[in-house]
Amino acid sequence: MFVREKFGILKSRIEEPRRFIQVIVGPRQIGKTTMVKQVLETVNIPFHHVTADNVPATQTSWVSEMWDTARSKMKMGGYAEFLLVIDEIQKIQGWSEVVKKEWDNDYFNNVNLKVVLLGSSRVMLEKGLADSLAGRFEEIRMGHWTFPEMREAFGMSLEQYIYYGGYPGAAPLINDYDRWSQYIESAIVDATINKDILQNNVVSKPALLRQTFELGATYSSQELSLTKLIGQLQDAGNTTTISSYLKLLSDAGMLTGLQKFANDAARKRASAPKFQVYNSALRNIYTDLALEQAAIQPKEWGRYFESAIGAHIVSQAFVDRYDVYYWREGNDEVDYILQKKNKIIAIEVKSNHERHTTGLAKFKEKFHPDNILLVGPEGMSAEDFLSTSPFGM
Repeated sequence: MFVREKFGILKSRIEEPRRFIQVIVGPRQIGKTTMVKQVLETVNIPFHHVTADNVPATQTSWVSEMWDTARSKMKMGGYAEFLLVIDEIQKIQGWSEVVKKEWDNDYFNNVNLKVVLLGSSRVMLEKGLADSLAGRFEEIRMGHWTFPEMREAFGMSLEQYIYYGGYPGAAPLINDYDRWSQYIESAIVDATINKDILQNNVVSKPALLRQTFELGATYSSQELSLTKLIGQLQDAGNTTTISSYLKLLSDAGMLTGLQKFANDAARKRASAPKFQVYNSALRNIYTDLALEQAAIQPKEWGRYFESAIGAHIVSQAFVDRYDVYYWREGNDEVDYILQKKNKIIAIEVKSNHERHTTGLAKFKEKFHPDNILLVGPEGMSAEDFLSTSPFGM
């Protein structure tokens, strides 16, 4: 049984005295529910575990009913403490107000009922937390599976991870490209767009949202202005519409548009985005090359390589709460700029012995970053980089 890092954090918080609601947040199919089930098997606390996946969105009373069920089980069993786990909580409209009311009632009545909430729609979950539950919860963020996790759990090589990415459910299928790609398409892309985005947001052009994702994923690790992007879309909207769709896709842990690093916010927003998937699989289901073909074409493999490094950076950015940009000035560029408060890290990615650019030196001279890093044959190895949190180096 493979155990992810957040297992220990959740277990220790559940075993503490009742203080906060524990909220597990992250994209689809990364093992949030599995991790919670593993914790439930190891703690000596009775529990009631339910999911709102098939509950009508307007049935707000369902949350209170599950809460009452947990209280009844606790009372009938004579338990000193009890645990309520609700999965996909964000699917219930107005869920946060109900959770606030029930949690506060238990506090007032000295009911030792601990609570864990899970959700795959990050934006809807966090909106509810901010609106109603301030001071009542702790958030545990889970990202996509890293290279060491996929290697340990499934024996993946570095080249396989760069190509197939880090979805555990798809790992057993990588020897059959059609099955693997169909799984990613249906269980990840379709499910995220149809269930997490379209059901919870007002999207005037669903087909355009899907096209934006597919084209942006194809261009992962490359810059493309929104105007040029619109020119390639069949059902084109305006740049504001495309930007809003990119925000929804990023909140779902699928695709983001990195902005150019600058000292003022206006210049950042005005820049052409650099598209970046959160997981290599989301790019490579649209490739025409098999792994064996891509790996022997240095220029082509460089795009796979940089996109995989970028996917690791943006996935960890969600977990470790830092911002990611790129930088370009004339012919000088730096692939990824990481920023958290006043600390800045500049990262350049080289898949092989490409000629060095002056980008890192120029960026260092202009912005004085706290650290600069080259990832590739003449710098930090991809294995080492993909095995660490980028901002912790």
